[in-house]
Amino acid sequence: MRVLLVEDDELLADGLARALRHDGYTVDHVSRGDQVLAALTDGHFDAVLLDIGLPGLDGLQALRLLRERRMPVPVIVISARDRLDDRIVGLDAGADDYLVKPFSVDELRARLRARLRRGVEPSRALLEVGDLLIDPDAMTISRAGEPLRLPRRELALLVELARQPGRVFTRDYLEQALYGWSDEVESNALEVHIHHLRRKLGSEAIKTIRGVGYMLVTPAASGAG
Repeated sequence: MRVLLVEDDELLADGLARALRHDGYTVDHVSRGDQVLAALTDGHFDAVLLDIGLPGLDGLQALRLLRERRMPVPVIVISARDRLDDRIVGLDAGADDYLVKPFSVDELRARLRARLRRGVEPSRALLEVGDLLIDPDAMTISRAGEPLRLPRRELALLVELARQPGRVFTRDYLEQALYGWSDEVESNALEVHIHHLRRKLGSEAIKTIRGVGYMLVTPAASGAG
C-alpha cells in the first residue's frame, strides 16, 4: 500500500512516515499543497494524508482540485483546525475522514486501515491465488494452510501482484509501490525480490513479460502451457 503524506511540519512528517513504513506502507512525502495534484498524477497512491495549513496552496484547495479531477483516492485530513465547522468544511470538500492534531499514531493507523478496507470489495478483502491466501490488512500469507514468512518488501510485492493475478505490472509501477520516490533503490532491487519469491513459490509462479514487467501466474494459466 502506497501513501502520500502531505505535511509541512518536517518533524511530524518524519515521525508519521517512520511509523507507517514500520507497518509495511510505502510512504512518499511532499510539504506543499501545490505539489499534491502533480504527485497523484505521476504515481498511483492508495491513500492521502493531507494537512490543511500548507504553503503554496491550502490543503482544502488541493483537495477540491483533486475531486474536481475525479481522482477517487481516499483522503484523510490531518489538521490542527478542530472546530466543528472546520471538520464539516473538510468533509464537504471531499475528505473521507478528518483527524484532529494532536492525535495518536495508533488511531491514525486504525483509521487508515478502515478507510482502505472500504475501498476493497468484500470478496477481495482476502486475496486467494491457488494455494496462497493473503491478508493485505494484516500483511500475512499462508500457503496450503501453513504460514509463510516473507521479508516486508517481498510480501508487499506479492500483495501487489496478487491483487490482479494474470495482469502484467510494469517495472516502474512495482518499483513505485515498493519504494516510492526513494533515490536509494538499486537498479536490480526488483529483480532480486522477484528471484527470492520464485525460490519460495516456484519458478513458474511469477512470469516475466520481456520489456514490460511481471505477472503472478494463476493456477489455470500455469497449467495451460
